[in-house]
Amino acid sequence: MSGLFSGWPYPVAVAALFAIAFLRGGLTYLLGRAVELGAARTRVARLMRTPAYRRARRAVSRWGAPVVSISFLTVGFQTLVNVAAGVAQMPRRRYVPALAVGALLWAFLYATVGFVAFAAVSALYDRSPALALGASGVAVGVLGWFVLAQVRSARRDPDPSVSAGEEPVGE
Repeated sequence: MSGLFSGWPYPVAVAALFAIAFLRGGLTYLLGRAVELGAARTRVARLMRTPAYRRARRAVSRWGAPVVSISFLTVGFQTLVNVAAGVAQMPRRRYVPALAVGALLWAFLYATVGFVAFAAVSALYDRSPALALGASGVAVGVLGWFVLAQVRSARRDPDPSVSAGEEPVGE
């Protein structure tokens, strides 16, 4: 297993990952704007009733564009922040530069850490395919457990700072 990305120049990998993050973040922002304009019965509208979304909305309302950039260093929260920025109708002149900075951070992080991890798994696979597959399975299992634990926690523990029926900050 020589590696899918072996031989890719680092700048090309960063550029490709930047484009992915920029497009994904921008589309999520536009989805938030669309929901605010009337798609109240969508899956995104249900997402907007969660405590995690309300935290993201308050962060966007309080800190603005820098939260968009920093959110790209998190797992899951970045989607909520981009939706919140769209729903809050954050001006594009503030959102797009913040999105670009966040996407660039995400691209460098994944190009560096991601490719190093991929290279390590590839080297391990060359030595012991069973061990590489086992280690990858354990990593995927731990990540899956973490995500499920976060989802269950968000459902169980409503945000105490937002009472029932109260609108998120910035309404």
